[in-house]
Amino acid sequence: MVSRVLSLVAAILWAMLLALPQPSLARAPGIPAGAFVALSYHEVPEDGPREAAPGAGRYGVEASYLIAQFAWLRENGYRPVSLAEIAEARAGGKPLPPKAVLLSFDDGYADFHERVYPVLQLFGYPAVIALVGKWMEVPAGGQVDYDGKPMPREAFLSWAQVREMVGSGLVEVASHSYDLHRGVLGNPQGNMQPAATTRIHDPATGRYETDEAWLARVREDLDRNSRLIERETGKRPRAVVWPYGRYNGALQQAARELGMPMMLTLQGGPNLAGDPLDRIRRIIVEFNPKLGAFVDEIERVWPEDPQRVVHVDLDYVYSPDAAEQERNLSALLDRIQAIGPTTVYLQAFADPDGDGEADALYFPNRHLPVRADLFNRVAWQLETRVGVQVYAWMPMLAYRLPAGHPARDEIVRAAPGKAGSSYRRLSPFSAAARQAVREIYEDLGRHAHFAGLLFHDDGLLGDHEDASPEALAVYRHQWGLPGSVDAIRADPALAERWAQRKTDWLVDFTRELAGAASRFTAPLKTARNLYAAPVLDPQARQWFAQSLPAFLGGYDYTALMAMPYMENAEDPARFLQALVDAVSAQPDGLARTVFELQARDWRDGEAVPSAELAGWIRQLELAGARNIGYYPDDARADVPEMRPIVPAFSVRSLPQR
Repeated sequence: MVSRVLSLVAAILWAMLLALPQPSLARAPGIPAGAFVALSYHEVPEDGPREAAPGAGRYGVEASYLIAQFAWLRENGYRPVSLAEIAEARAGGKPLPPKAVLLSFDDGYADFHERVYPVLQLFGYPAVIALVGKWMEVPAGGQVDYDGKPMPREAFLSWAQVREMVGSGLVEVASHSYDLHRGVLGNPQGNMQPAATTRIHDPATGRYETDEAWLARVREDLDRNSRLIERETGKRPRAVVWPYGRYNGALQQAARELGMPMMLTLQGGPNLAGDPLDRIRRIIVEFNPKLGAFVDEIERVWPEDPQRVVHVDLDYVYSPDAAEQERNLSALLDRIQAIGPTTVYLQAFADPDGDGEADALYFPNRHLPVRADLFNRVAWQLETRVGVQVYAWMPMLAYRLPAGHPARDEIVRAAPGKAGSSYRRLSPFSAAARQAVREIYEDLGRHAHFAGLLFHDDGLLGDHEDASPEALAVYRHQWGLPGSVDAIRADPALAERWAQRKTDWLVDFTRELAGAASRFTAPLKTARNLYAAPVLDPQARQWFAQSLPAFLGGYDYTALMAMPYMENAEDPARFLQALVDAVSAQPDGLARTVFELQARDWRDGEAVPSAELAGWIRQLELAGARNIGYYPDDARADVPEMRPIVPAFSVRSLPQR
């Protein structure tokens, strides 16, 4: 033990020399007051070939790298803090010190006791370890099933080692679940998905685990691990570290009820003073990062990576022939891999007649036919095989509910004698319609894994809409307006107030929908399609009940339909420049707007020439647009033609990367 500590001391002294401040590197200001950064480590093998370490994988950080990182933290004024200090500060007690850092180590590797704990003692740093109960209960000499890979029990901590470290006051134990750190069958196609958030699919019956069975399973698992940790250490955990960083609203509620209000995720970024402690962000430290890269993660405020978005119709993948459908999926995966986007907006509804109205859905649900249980399969393959973020593209209101459904005819209506918008839409003022759509979104979250929601362009109310009885009652009783669309429109001031109220009403409704989906899939980002007219013409905001400021305030991203030929623009270049100018005039406008181009000219059904589309992309980039996408992408017809598009579009070609 003495020789090991001496060698660690020598390594620390050398690391301190490496960690001395480097004045030539410009750094951003430190962590804001009251905030903290959390770091997520996994295995810490000794220096040498990574393959030699038990469980060596992508998250491994060798001991010398870890020591250099700890030394840099100390030499640059960072102060590791415990969960107890964070909880006290948030409860109004002693505030966190400047540059607070939370150190966490997942999975309970034995190398934590051998290589990390002595360093914590020398530095006086507190840390959190996250333990998987089932692995801890494997007897000595046995094999741990580590995500399908057998590993010796001795690769993980013993309870005696855990008790020793807890007794020092430096180490706190968090739950990493009892047996949720594994995959379970998540769909008919055989994908294995995170056990904590997945409804298990039974191939014998074709059914999914019910909500009640799922919640009982995960709740019992979390409770079992908490009881095990309490039995072995004398302390029940106050925190849970979600396996794979996957969680949802129902899991969070279960954890709170079991005495774990602090929850650690794998979302990156700092935790600000007002951020909730049930979704603590952590920066994953992986791949033996060079010290400069480690420092950049903590200190440098990087803008979000530019988004490159491909908007995909799942109708193009679907086939009643299962083998052909898998071939279509393989072709899509190969194509997305070659194009290199960051994000895919993936259709989750079926619209075979192309009228923009959902006739069926691609996931199990309570209200519409299921064309195929396909969305979860395609979204998972895109995320895990290609590495893109998938947003579920869904209508807000345009659902053709089946005959006999109580909300089928609760639709948006135009004022008498006036024409409405082209879409047939359920009324957002109808309680029955709102409930049906909320439940559809909840079912989407229940049966699929995805990163965000794209609200379709059907979310609009024209300047003669909505004149349904439910809408008129809201105008009169809640908004203090006349109970007649014609009477409202007769007064310009009332008409302006009415348009703004409708705009806000639709934004609030999408917040409800995102909340419904996130009950079972979280965290979720949101985006919404915005027509170009309200951006270019202030008067057009009344024609759509849409506005760029409202969208920038309501969503993570605004998917602006920058489609020259759809808008019959005589000069596409001038049209695109006008959009960029209007967006850039808004705070954070360029950072949070996706300029979505058209790859097909719907006036004649022909593809936009790829050279022209590539030219639009380059024009937008030169004008300052950061986030660019296009619709549609058709792998079957090679639209847009891939060869000329990839160099102009792929994020891999951008200098920022």
